[in-house]
Amino acid sequence: MRSVAPMRVAKIGYIVISLALCGLGIMLIINPGISITAFGLFTGVCLIVFGAVKIIGYLSKDLYRLAFQYDLAFGILMIALGIMVILEPNNVIDTICVAIGIAFLTDGLLKIQIAIDARSFGIKQWWLVLSMAVLAVVVGILLVFRTAESVRTLMVLLGISLLADGILNLTTVLTTVKIIHHQFPDEITVEYGDVVLDDTDTP
Repeated sequence: MRSVAPMRVAKIGYIVISLALCGLGIMLIINPGISITAFGLFTGVCLIVFGAVKIIGYLSKDLYRLAFQYDLAFGILMIALGIMVILEPNNVIDTICVAIGIAFLTDGLLKIQIAIDARSFGIKQWWLVLSMAVLAVVVGILLVFRTAESVRTLMVLLGISLLADGILNLTTVLTTVKIIHHQFPDEITVEYGDVVLDDTDTP
């Protein structure tokens, strides 16, 4: 039987980071005058941690293979964007907007595919994942191709983006990641005399 420990770590990590994104988003909406430098550092760290959690999730091979199926490449992308934000103290607001915009736009597009797959699995909340994914795509586009000149306006937009993506990831992990303690490996090998069959063969 396969250990569920990596899957549990990934699920809990997803939930914690998603709640942190929601909290940070609400804080930016309420108080857009927060220090940009401090916000940039915190954002970079969050992107790196979330990227690591996504990679762990991909390697955990959860039961439905839905929430984490694209997270290897996306986790690497988030880590790279997080490093870029931390290493670019100059013109940090533009760097943050582009990094978060790309991350959320990509995340939203991938979650749309996950929502479609979840529907075929019979998961009733697939429409909720789809609606939040579409919202993440919209705010991601707004951040990448932003037209606002006011820093406070951009901070509010960033807050909305963080809140939307936090809710999207929280919804996805709660509805599509199921931890079963007695999961078997992906391949089951059975020997019949000199013939070896795996789970894709017919005896």
